[in-house]
Amino acid sequence: MVDQTFGYIGYFDRESCDLDEFKVLTSQQLEAADVPHAAAIEKNVPLYDMEALRPALEDTEKRRVLMAEWAHVLRHSAGVIALKRAYADTRVIDRASDVFDAIIADEKAGAAGKGDHFAASGANDRVWNSLQKQCLRDPEGFALYFGNTSIAAACEAWLGPNYQVTAQVNQVRPGGKAQSAHRDYHLGFQTADQSAQYPAHAHEVTATLTLQGAVAHCDMPLDSGPTKLLPFSQLYPAGYLGFHDADHRAYFEDAYIQVPLEKGDAVFFNPALFHAAGENRSADINRMVNLLQVSSAFGRAMEAIDRFAMTGALFPALVALKQGGRMTASELDAAIAACAEGYSFPTNLDTDPPVGGLAPESQADLLRRAVQEGWTDDQLVQALSQMATRQAA
Repeated sequence: MVDQTFGYIGYFDRESCDLDEFKVLTSQQLEAADVPHAAAIEKNVPLYDMEALRPALEDTEKRRVLMAEWAHVLRHSAGVIALKRAYADTRVIDRASDVFDAIIADEKAGAAGKGDHFAASGANDRVWNSLQKQCLRDPEGFALYFGNTSIAAACEAWLGPNYQVTAQVNQVRPGGKAQSAHRDYHLGFQTADQSAQYPAHAHEVTATLTLQGAVAHCDMPLDSGPTKLLPFSQLYPAGYLGFHDADHRAYFEDAYIQVPLEKGDAVFFNPALFHAAGENRSADINRMVNLLQVSSAFGRAMEAIDRFAMTGALFPALVALKQGGRMTASELDAAIAACAEGYSFPTNLDTDPPVGGLAPESQADLLRRAVQEGWTDDQLVQALSQMATRQAA
């Protein structure tokens, strides 16, 4: 949406999406001169041989030069890097796979581990919070798995120090269907209408707050469905609305690329890159990846606030003010926004899955609903307690 007075884009709307612009941006070619440390370029994806580069990670200056190159690719260029042989010893991968297989079996028996944001139900297994579950089941294996200088350098290249790792395992068995094209967390987990409520500069900033990664737990030839990627698509300004558009998704299906991976390889990409897990057309490959979603240290508030207690205390006042006609709907929303947690994350997606959307109901959504529907104090406290139980790790 261009402000007609000043000529700048304040907000994106559906009319901001320009498929021709999207096609031009994603028709670029990555030049070898832009990625001097890459061993090769495959379909616009720079491939880095970490067997050769790993010693450089022990040298501060050489490490920074490499990280600066990766950050440039992620932000200004193709938007994706592939680290070949990120794990020198793939027995570490096998040990983790055994842990994940056991978790999948346990969660199936307990009817947990269900739900995927962008794929139909079927032959896919999802382990939410595989980071904590792996650590608690096999602390030593966890240390060996994440004591990986290649993974750490990729995270620091995009987010700087003090980043926070989360992880989710996705296993797609033969016959498992592909995901639909999307962008990722944060705005990628919002609907188009919700994304349009954020100012244009927030669309730019959100991509700098997280890094998406995937560690290959098996060899992944093309028929097994490695991640579908559209290089340079993170450069598209209105993309957090565009990926919801049928024409943009259709173009993605015509233009995406896939790069085969080997066990122990890792791929990292800008969360604004259009991507989707591929369909597993193989006869016998259970394609397992550990999806790393790494967050900036700057994405958290300075103070710890007991919003549960605040919400319970504010509710009767909101009801009385609404019934007395002393607050408009906009004023009520403003008061709720200042009090209750307006964001659905972080949460425990095993027990608090997204139902009917991309994200679970937030505390603010619940409070707003309680005011509108005229709940009693006890009803609200019970609903808040149930929400807290669902969200607890």
